[in-house]
Amino acid sequence: MAMQAGVALRSPTEARPARVLEVIGELLRELRGGEAPPPALDDDLELTLGIDSLARMELMLRLEQAFDVRLPEVAVQSAETPRDLVQAVASAAPRGAGLPAPKPTVATFAPPADVVDIPRRARTLVEVLAWHAERAPSRRHVLLLHDTQAPQPLDHAGLLRRAQQVAAALRREDLRPGETVAVMLPTSLAYLACFFGILIAGGVPVPIYPPFRPSQIEDHLRRQALILANAQAALLISDAHAMPAAHILHAGAPGLRAVLTVERLHATDDGWEGVARDAQDTALIQYTSGSTGQPKGVALTHANLLANIRAAGQALRAQPHDTFVSWLPLYHDMGLIGAWLGSLYHGVPLVLMPPQAFLARPSRWLRAISEHRATISAAPNFAYEIVAAKVPDDELQGLDLSTWRVAANGSEPVHAATIDLFCRRFARFGFDPHAALPVYGLAECGLGLTFPPLERGARIDVIDREALRDERRARPVGAGDARAMQVVSCGSPLPGHELRVVDERGAELPDRDEGRIQFRGPSATAGYVRNADANRALFDGEWLDTGDVGYVADGEVYLTSRAKDLIKRGGHNIHPYDLEAAAGALPGVRRGCVAVLGATDAQSGSERVVVVAETALVDAADRHALRDHIAELSLQVLGVPADEIVLAPPHTVLKTSSGKIRRAACRALYEEGRLVAPARAPAWQMARLWVDALHRRIGRPARRIGAALFAIRAWSLFGVGAILGVAATLLPVESSRKHLARAIARAGLRACGLPLRVEADAALQQGPWIFVSNHASYLDWLVLTAVLPPEASFVAKRELAARLPLRWLLERVGVRFVERDEVQASVDDARRLVAAAKGGVSLVFFPEGTLTRAPGLRAFRMGAFVAAAQTASAVVPVSLKGTRSVLRDGSWWPRREPVVVHLHRSLHAEGSGWSDAVALRDRARAAIAESCAEPVLAT
Repeated sequence: MAMQAGVALRSPTEARPARVLEVIGELLRELRGGEAPPPALDDDLELTLGIDSLARMELMLRLEQAFDVRLPEVAVQSAETPRDLVQAVASAAPRGAGLPAPKPTVATFAPPADVVDIPRRARTLVEVLAWHAERAPSRRHVLLLHDTQAPQPLDHAGLLRRAQQVAAALRREDLRPGETVAVMLPTSLAYLACFFGILIAGGVPVPIYPPFRPSQIEDHLRRQALILANAQAALLISDAHAMPAAHILHAGAPGLRAVLTVERLHATDDGWEGVARDAQDTALIQYTSGSTGQPKGVALTHANLLANIRAAGQALRAQPHDTFVSWLPLYHDMGLIGAWLGSLYHGVPLVLMPPQAFLARPSRWLRAISEHRATISAAPNFAYEIVAAKVPDDELQGLDLSTWRVAANGSEPVHAATIDLFCRRFARFGFDPHAALPVYGLAECGLGLTFPPLERGARIDVIDREALRDERRARPVGAGDARAMQVVSCGSPLPGHELRVVDERGAELPDRDEGRIQFRGPSATAGYVRNADANRALFDGEWLDTGDVGYVADGEVYLTSRAKDLIKRGGHNIHPYDLEAAAGALPGVRRGCVAVLGATDAQSGSERVVVVAETALVDAADRHALRDHIAELSLQVLGVPADEIVLAPPHTVLKTSSGKIRRAACRALYEEGRLVAPARAPAWQMARLWVDALHRRIGRPARRIGAALFAIRAWSLFGVGAILGVAATLLPVESSRKHLARAIARAGLRACGLPLRVEADAALQQGPWIFVSNHASYLDWLVLTAVLPPEASFVAKRELAARLPLRWLLERVGVRFVERDEVQASVDDARRLVAAAKGGVSLVFFPEGTLTRAPGLRAFRMGAFVAAAQTASAVVPVSLKGTRSVLRDGSWWPRREPVVVHLHRSLHAEGSGWSDAVALRDRARAAIAESCAEPVLAT
């Protein structure tokens, strides 16, 4: 055996583990800014070494260069230890053999001769799919790319057929119209079929994302459980890989009836035409990335989604000759609405990739654009940065990006440096810089809100950072100025939409003044699901608050911050992003893992600037030096010193599913002293979740028994009250009958144990009054009888007078009947009500006219407001909150839930005309909307 310097020469097989550990060690030293303990073959890549998905991608590229191989992507992504990576290297093909050969630049999809129009008159997404399936059934809609499998095509007819099968299976599961179904599936053709199957069955899809990172499984599932509870999901659809997590969610979600697998939904070939739905029905509940607290589920109707898709298509000049390539996840609005549903509506073929394909090898995105001659693709800013800075040249051989006409960049802050780097690197591959399209949108607007002009390229505004901080003024400066700050334009509002910038008082600001961005338009949501506090913050009259801060210049919007991320200190607004980017570039700091927070000082109540930077540095001197560097950057970038710098271990900074920093959640943990805590093993997290779920599962039968006892007591008391009420109608004087009815209602509610709270903005003055209340439950009349003055008379639909005994009883307590359908009778009844009001009778109206099971404040009828305007009577808006939960329409099972009755200040019409009555109606509806805790539906 050959010997050198007394050491045996090792074979390549023996040297491979050492070289793998050497490459990992080099990466760790870069991540940690200096020395790092040498890794061992059986260290956990994520928990022990702190290598997350993006660092794993970098490690894969370095291993490929070190061993001149092309690693199997699945093996690298699933590797748990360096030993697994050694095995992946051993089985890898030579680098040249694994690189894809350049393909001819021909269209993957057939020319769209069979598509000459788009479904302009469709009212729902289901009608859109049916339109395409009828006119172009064999036209390819989606081509799903896999790492190891052949591409899977799907045409319009195939999607409709699969969706009808899913709808039939959901019908067998007793899914009722309007019920929500959570979809926790990876990107697949099954996802598409399940989404439309839910819609065809009359349900509402609620996309949630499958668990991805084992080290954060507990945080992930707790957030998904909150979503299921808030959405009141009846069913959950998952696949075999996510079933352990799905079963935990099922155990902890009280209203979830079943967890269904894709295989179970496709177990039969039976199809079903489905349930008819309307444009104003909810088509999707899209949960925002959210940072902390109660989930915010954005309710979007078919009309909202189609309005946004049509406006975006008009701005992009989308047509069937285009091709869209997307790796964006389908549980995110940019992938679901922008890429998939937008492509479906406009007949644009979609090349679909799982997001893991991009994370495993980012060049696959560009390769797909090149090979399929794509004209449109979109991604967040970080994706453009990765492919511009990280992908090696040899993976770009033969790339042709000359057909790419729309390179949309959105979903997170767009950086001018990223756009410049991407355009410069890929110009030699045919990419046109004019295709760069920074866009802005939000879930509350469906998806898109502002787009810049096509074929112009990115517009960069260079402003004075200090003027923005001190004066909230975007003052232009030269690019070489020391105070220069680059802000990217996101364009103008989409057709039919409007945008404005306002100050803290809601006054609209002039150009270049920074403030809160608000919008309105046909895509705007009616509100968040079961989240009254968030709805109050969302709406400013007919305008919706985006939660973003920025300014307008020359008709285009420039975003500077999220309102909740702004740090207010010494009268200045401090934007955290520049410092986060600068600190993230320091050696020893994990890039993209820095959060700058405004934390409240417990003693002074003022905000403190806190910098949380992830690092794996362990040497005290290195950590001290890093703190000094961050402190210097804080002064340079923010103009103020950081009050505290927290050097945290990897995976401390919380992020959303799309990679955005959850600053509010980090702030909450910091203020609670729980930000820097040792990460528990996934098995321990799963065990905690199972214990919590088991506790809820055991407690559920007890709650059901308690609910049954409450229902029995409620109906028993109602029976007793009904008997006493009939007896009360025998009294000779109407006022006595009304007083006794009120006493019976109060006693019944009190004996039932129903939590009832009455709130009043002001004491009722001398009547008569006209009370107008939202109508959510059959319980409403009983609650109002107990709360309102006894002399008030209810106004009811004439259908209740069809039965003589019921009519006699209601008339004995002063109920007035009105016709709703026959025009002349309705006019005559309205005149009688006006006469009664003139005679001093107080009336109680439900101007919604009827009630439904689904929540939402509906359009108001005019009768009450015409009567008030013509008699100069005071209108008292009444908000009922909680009665729908106690006794929902279609159910005879009352539940013990808190009920709040809010009596608002009285309103008066400014005149006696029709326009005065309309204005009075709008004011009353707005007042009721403030406290009823339900979304305001379109009129």
